[in-house]
Amino acid sequence: MQASIQRSKTVYLVLLAATLILGLGSRQFASVLPAVVARYSGDALWASMVVWLLTRLWPHASTDRLAVSAFVIALTVELSQLYQAPWINAVRASRVGALAFGQGFLCEQPGR
Repeated sequence: MQASIQRSKTVYLVLLAATLILGLGSRQFASVLPAVVARYSGDALWASMVVWLLTRLWPHASTDRLAVSAFVIALTVELSQLYQAPWINAVRASRVGALAFGQGFLCEQPGR
């Protein structure tokens, strides 16, 4: 029998807001951040935000269920970037669409 999980919705709302602010800041101030931070922090913060959002919506869900759900959402969003129909590209061209669904895959380019 699993013990009941007690999570504060307020704490996860604050974490969600803080992560959103940090993520937007990582894009806005990318030029002054170390290259690795500027390049990957947005993705890491986006994934964290998904976890906080799911935890806020389902505070009594098991940690395993939340982790698997966040992984499935992140995988779906990443795989959706392979789909390049005009309508979804138009959504991705907007600021909110780009932040929510990404714009494409980061590719390492030799010599850069």
